[in-house]
Amino acid sequence: MPVTLDRREGPYGEVVLRQRDDHFEIIANGTFLMDTSDGRSERLLVDAALRALGDTRPARPSVLVGGLGVGFSLAHAAADPAWGRIAVVEREQAIIDWHREGPLAALSGPALADPRTTLLHADLVAYVHDPGVTDTYDALCLDIDNGPDWTVTEDNDGLYSPAGLAACARRLNPGGVLAVWSARPSADFEESLRNAGFTGVRSEEIPVARGVPDAVHLGVRPA
Repeated sequence: MPVTLDRREGPYGEVVLRQRDDHFEIIANGTFLMDTSDGRSERLLVDAALRALGDTRPARPSVLVGGLGVGFSLAHAAADPAWGRIAVVEREQAIIDWHREGPLAALSGPALADPRTTLLHADLVAYVHDPGVTDTYDALCLDIDNGPDWTVTEDNDGLYSPAGLAACARRLNPGGVLAVWSARPSADFEESLRNAGFTGVRSEEIPVARGVPDAVHLGVRPA
């Protein structure tokens, strides 16, 4: 049986940290988000984005990780010297606290201490739309929902809309890559990426023990 370690009410609802045997789980508004039992697809999110940048990528590409989660994507990016500037956006103060001084610090501590890393306490949807934000990146690796078709909160729908994808494109340098994690492949989202002007749209999949595979959807902002 899982043991609840912390439960917080925040501006976006309830977030819960649970421990099940040796693994930790994050639950948001009653919806399971992720746990520390595997992490293959979260690491794929970062690796697939780097590969999609291709041979003409900058010597030290920058990456924005959207959603700190259990820290797999951030830790994987920081472990790779190929990445230059690394930013991670997380809207839940509770999750930030669990990583800075709680049980998840063992997973993300070195990555957060890396001089390349900047942690931004912000809502990702608001961040990409904010005209006052001038930072751009070579890759956006986004994992804030269970996928484009299964969002944690209704407001997150705006990230996958035409306006949201246009905002993501503005956060990318020319030739930059948008990578979006999903708990299942979404042909509709791939079509949305094409309609938003992204090229090279494709997905990479990770088989899971039961059910449909996890997927990373990829698109490139034209140079």
